Amino acid sequence: MTATTHPVQPVLSARRRWTVLAVCCLSMFLVGVDTTIVNVGLPAIGRGLDVDTRGLEWIVDAYTLVLASLLISSGALADRFGRRRVFQCGLAVFGVASLLCAVAPSASVLVAARALQGVGASMLSPVALAIVVNTMPDPKERAQAIGIWASVFGLSMAAGPVTGGALLAWFDWRALFWVNAPVIAAALLLSAVFVPESRAPRVRRLDLPGQVLLTVVLAVVVGVLIEGPRIGWTSPAAWAGYAGAAAATAGFVWVESRRPEPLIDPRLFGRPVFSGAVVGAVAVFMALSMTLLLNTLYLQHTRSWTPLAAGVAALPLAVGATVCAPWSGRMVGRTGPRLPLLLAGGFIAAGGLCLVRLTPHTNVLLLLTAYAFIGIGFGFANAPITNTAVNGLPPARAGVAGAITSTARQLGSAIGIALAGGLVTAVGPTELAHASRPGWILVAGCGVGVLLVAHVSQPREAVAGLASSRAR
Repeated sequence: MTATTHPVQPVLSARRRWTVLAVCCLSMFLVGVDTTIVNVGLPAIGRGLDVDTRGLEWIVDAYTLVLASLLISSGALADRFGRRRVFQCGLAVFGVASLLCAVAPSASVLVAARALQGVGASMLSPVALAIVVNTMPDPKERAQAIGIWASVFGLSMAAGPVTGGALLAWFDWRALFWVNAPVIAAALLLSAVFVPESRAPRVRRLDLPGQVLLTVVLAVVVGVLIEGPRIGWTSPAAWAGYAGAAAATAGFVWVESRRPEPLIDPRLFGRPVFSGAVVGAVAVFMALSMTLLLNTLYLQHTRSWTPLAAGVAALPLAVGATVCAPWSGRMVGRTGPRLPLLLAGGFIAAGGLCLVRLTPHTNVLLLLTAYAFIGIGFGFANAPITNTAVNGLPPARAGVAGAITSTARQLGSAIGIALAGGLVTAVGPTELAHASRPGWILVAGCGVGVLLVAHVSQPREAVAGLASSRAR
């Protein structure tokens, strides 16, 4: 298969560019709302389908695993066949899967439908980001757009828990998936009207061996983390999982280092700036997913709060993320990624430390403060991480660049869910607070990891360029 070329897309007017951004942000809103709605509804799903904590982990991670596995290939397909076309296909698949989730008669069917949702979602976030990047040629305007893009996730976190709680107060858990229909319909219509078709100037080959090996690595790692408490961490099955993960990882690195056009080029990780962005994405989303799951189980099981009350309690987290994400985007455009990453790491670490001595009667003000700190940290982190990754590859491969970071995000989410669920599996409501304390230590550790990433996030030449720009 030979590479093909396509003509360079014309530059759009400023109004059209920002309209395209708004339409693409709608897909990010859809993916974010679906994640947070499902989290707040997990106890209701567990009661409705008679599922234990481990089964609930699979309901969440079936989605994130498939999403993480296919993001990069979806970005490459969009570069080849057209970004708008793949974006609309993703919306359609996501919509069909949401309907299947809503009518699922059993946990196994729901897990399968969630996996199909992951297929559709893999065509949304990175492809929409590629559309945005290719319609924003100015680096400063692009950084601001990415900040707005990141803030949409904060808005979705605000809408998701509260909307989910309200739906559960009036209906049952199936309404959590029916609500996707109007958003999908609006996104399909608006994308057809406003989003121009675009492709990469040079299309690369698909890497099927790399895709298969990446899927195996993620599935085995997360599967062992989820099933470890049940099968035993030193059981033969667990050791088989460790060996399988190691072999698949080694095979993936070996295959990718020899492919002319690999799914993930291992040489990229030799650049501290790019590898730091990937590590930071894993750490930030691991902290976020652990917070959302532990918060939901603690408030609804230990403190007997309603789903709506638990959703409202997450508002400080969502507001912090929504306010700080565009601010972070402007900071990246002016001074680079280091300062917002330092703020992100500090706030996430502080939020985790607030809850390392969690009890069934912890003061509500302390809970809300911790959630706000983590939300602020998340808001400051997303824009510099995304901007660094996108600038790590040529604009023509924006789909792949965005997909690599999105893969890291979903990997962090899957690991965070698996670890948090493992801590509280088979734990009663009165013991849940104490059992979750190591999870909050891990959240704080993720914040420390982001602080370390900040020190390699901005190369010297970028600092010198910013300094000379300010001097002029």
